[in-house]
Amino acid sequence: MAHSIDITQIDHGTPLLRQATKDEIEEGKKVDTNKSANQIFEEKVKGMDNSSVKSITIFKVNVGLRESNPDAYTPKIISIGPYHNKNPQLGSMKKYKLLYLQRFLKRKTEIDVESCISKLEKNKDEALKCYDVNIDSDIVVEFSQMMLLDGCFIVEFIRECCGWKPTEEDEIINREWMMLQVCRDMLLLENQLPYFVLTMLHEMTKYPKEPNLIKMVKSTFPDLFPNKNPEIIDGTAPQQPDHLLDVLHMLSRPSKMKNTSKTTNGSTRKECCNISFLGKILQIIRSKEMPDEISGWECCQIPSATELYEAGVSFQKLGALGKDSMDRTTIFDIKFKDGLFEIPCFAVEDTLETFLRNMIAYEQHSSSLHLRYYTDYGWIMSQLIVSHKDVNLLRQNGIMLNEIGHDKQVATIFNKLTQGVITSSNDFYCNEECIKIIQHYENPWNQMMAKLRHNYFQSPWAGASTVAAIVLLLLTVTQTVLSLISALK
Repeated sequence: MAHSIDITQIDHGTPLLRQATKDEIEEGKKVDTNKSANQIFEEKVKGMDNSSVKSITIFKVNVGLRESNPDAYTPKIISIGPYHNKNPQLGSMKKYKLLYLQRFLKRKTEIDVESCISKLEKNKDEALKCYDVNIDSDIVVEFSQMMLLDGCFIVEFIRECCGWKPTEEDEIINREWMMLQVCRDMLLLENQLPYFVLTMLHEMTKYPKEPNLIKMVKSTFPDLFPNKNPEIIDGTAPQQPDHLLDVLHMLSRPSKMKNTSKTTNGSTRKECCNISFLGKILQIIRSKEMPDEISGWECCQIPSATELYEAGVSFQKLGALGKDSMDRTTIFDIKFKDGLFEIPCFAVEDTLETFLRNMIAYEQHSSSLHLRYYTDYGWIMSQLIVSHKDVNLLRQNGIMLNEIGHDKQVATIFNKLTQGVITSSNDFYCNEECIKIIQHYENPWNQMMAKLRHNYFQSPWAGASTVAAIVLLLLTVTQTVLSLISALK
C-alpha cells in the first residue's frame, strides 16, 4: 500500500508528530529558575568529557574563516540539518522535501512516517553529538523529524540525479539552475547530516540492483574532482565517512598520498621549520637531503607565477578539463623539475570558491583529518596567484579556464582563499616541490638567462636580430684583432 502525505498541512508548519506545547516549555523554564547555579552547571557538564568534542564532525565555521566571504558558507536555496533550519529565506524548499519524502515512502509498503522516525529516534543522541553548538530545545524535539525530511531529500535527490527514480514518475527538480544550487548547498560544511543517517535511510528502501550511496554520490558530483581515489573507486570507503563533504574529500585525494585520513604520529619527520607568515604558523618539512641554506622563510614563500616566469620557469598543464575516465590526474598533482612547473588544469566557475572554502574549513575544524591537502593546495595557489597578470599567465598556458569574468575577479578569489587559515602540518604534501621552486628562483644564473631570453629572444625576429648583432659584434672584434696583429707585424 502506497503512502501519501498531506503536503499542504506540513507546508503551513504542521509537524509530522505531536510537539511539546508552549505551556510545557514554559513550565520547564520555571523549573530551571528554581535551581541553584551549581545544580545548573552540574547538569550541563553531566556526562561531558573530551569524547563529546571529538565526536563533532559537522562544524559551525569560525569567524576567522567566515569573515572574508560569509556567503561561501551559507546555503542559498535549501537548509540541511539544524544550523540553518530556521532561516525563513529557505522555506520555499519544504514542499520539495515533502515530495521527495513521499517518493521515499512509496518504495516500500511496510514503512511510513512513524516507523521511520522511530528508527531514527534510536540514533538521535549519536547524531546530535555530531554538531558543535547547543541546539535549541524546540529543534531537539523536532530533530528526528528533521533528519527524516532532510535525509530523504538527499537520498532521493541523489537517486534522481543517478537515474534511480521510479520510471513512471517525472523528476521533482528538473530545472538546471535549481539542481546546481541544491548541489552547491549540499556540500556546505554547516549544511550536513551524519552519513550514517543517510546510509540508514538508503538501506531501508534500497532496490536489489541499486548501487550503494558512495557510488551514487560520485556520479552526482562528477565535475568537482578530475580523479577518483582508487581505494574507493568501487564505492567502498576505508572508514565510515562523516558526511557528504567527507565523501568528496575521500574521493579527491592526491594520487601519491597515503590512503589513511586518521591522525598519525608525525615523529617520522626528521626536520621542519616553523615560521610566522602573515598571521599563519607555517610548518614546512625539510628532508635531510635538502641543502641547509633552503630553510626558514625561504621554504615557505613561493614567488608568484609572474615572478617565476621572469626567473625562467615554464608552465605546463597536466590532465584535461571535462569527463575523461582515463585521466588519473588530480588537482593536487603539482610537479616541478628543471624549471618546468606542471600544474593540473582546472576551471574557475561560480561554485569553485565555495567548494574549496568548505573543504578547507572542514580540514581546519576536524581533529581527526590528518591529510589537509585542500588547505595546502589553497595556500600554494594563493601564493602563485597574486594579481591578474598571474591569472593571465596561467590561462594562456591552458592551466586555468576563467568562466566567471575578468582575471582580477579570479585573483581576488585566490588572494582571500586562505585568510584566517592555519597551515601547520607534518605532511605538507608538496613540500619537496616548493623547495625545488625556491632553489630555482634564487639561482642567479637562471634569472640572468631568463632576462636574456625574455628581452632578446621573445620572438623569432627579435632572436634573429640578436643573433645578427652578436655575429656582427664578433666579426668587428675579429677584424679589430686582425688589424692590430697586422699593424704589429
